[in-house]
Amino acid sequence: MAPSLRRITGMAGLRVLAGQGALDRPVRWVAVSELEDPTPFLEGDELVLTTGMRTASWRPYITRLVDRGVAGLGFGIGLSHARVPAELVAAAADAGLPLVEVARETPFIAIGKTVSDLLAAEHYEEITGAFEAQGRLTRAALRGDGAASVADRLARELGGWVVLLDETGTVRHATPPEAEERAAGLRSEFARLRSGAAAVALAGPGENVVVQPLGGRGFFAVGAGHPFTPIAHTIVNAAASLLTLALEQGAAPERLRSAVLRLLVAGETDTAREVLADVGVTLPDDPVVALAVAESGPIRAFHAPHGDLTVVICAEAEAPALREALDGPVGISLPGPLSRVATAVDQAVRAYRAGRGKLSFADLAGQGLLGLLDADAVRAYAEVLLAPLDEQRGDLRESLQAYLACNGHWDAAAQRLGVHRHTLRYRMKKAAELLGRDLDDPAARAELWIALSAPGAPRTG
Repeated sequence: MAPSLRRITGMAGLRVLAGQGALDRPVRWVAVSELEDPTPFLEGDELVLTTGMRTASWRPYITRLVDRGVAGLGFGIGLSHARVPAELVAAAADAGLPLVEVARETPFIAIGKTVSDLLAAEHYEEITGAFEAQGRLTRAALRGDGAASVADRLARELGGWVVLLDETGTVRHATPPEAEERAAGLRSEFARLRSGAAAVALAGPGENVVVQPLGGRGFFAVGAGHPFTPIAHTIVNAAASLLTLALEQGAAPERLRSAVLRLLVAGETDTAREVLADVGVTLPDDPVVALAVAESGPIRAFHAPHGDLTVVICAEAEAPALREALDGPVGISLPGPLSRVATAVDQAVRAYRAGRGKLSFADLAGQGLLGLLDADAVRAYAEVLLAPLDEQRGDLRESLQAYLACNGHWDAAAQRLGVHRHTLRYRMKKAAELLGRDLDDPAARAELWIALSAPGAPRTG
């Protein structure tokens, strides 16, 4: 919710001259304009600031602002006007538009900064509230009646109603109970969801409704007597994931660990700890290490699915024993704080993808830049980049690699190839033309060297 004009005038020390009854309107931005008609450049809900230097007739000016839906008008005195014109005060009062006096000592930019700070603070509060709501929804999902508890919690979070339905549209749970009758009017929306729609949003004069599928296990609808903000939609989406998990009881433990891992990767360490505390699981203290494996098996540490792998998070001191106990390839990250586990997970996965048994990221990083890149991606890129060379004589690719290996030294590269340096110069000129690259550019050289060094690329002797 944007800050009200009442709050802004109080913080900025502005004197209200008219429209006191409309001071609770939200202000979404501050616009400074000396145009006689600034409305083409406004969207509504702005606090317009002016010194009135170009405006001669105030009633038409006020009418245009009201029609555009501005939140209020601030008039700066001490420049073109020693005081706010009486005609302007009367016009604003008649239109019910808030009019505030801005003293000469108060720069317009200060008011703009005040509004910007308030908007940023309220946005931060909304995001924080969304994270806290997600935590409460997650804890509700851990109760015995998980799906019903999530629905009840969601209704409280949004100040509305929630209905859970099975695949046929039969009501499973409604909160409050009288919300069950809402399901009858949503049957056409269930048909749209069955045909592949990801979600359905309905907006009416007195109510807004969102209907979402639950992973093939039914649907849920949530409604409120006010529009859903982007933050509210985020909470609804989180509830949808939790409701799906709660309905898939057999997969609940694994899905819960996966959700906690996502919280950790997102930096929500405290929320992850709280969620696991409710089921009697603790996370290790810093420093921690991440391990990536293909098969989890019985692991005596926190672990969770991560794509086609399983990621284990353990204390640094426990990592050596876990590494030996795990069968097959293992990727091991560098130690670090739990708050930066996203980096550790990335390192562990990269080490695992290297396909060299039980490998630490520290060892992988010491084997050169190519060892950190996705081999398939580099190979595919190299094929496209070097294709023009392959369409010509076969010695262009070999000559280019020798030239780059000798750091651009003509004599050394020509001797390595067994050709005259003028022949090599001709080949490099031809290669540069075909590739559209300047071979004197260090960035182009580095790019070509990586492509020529990709797995599967021919090597010179």
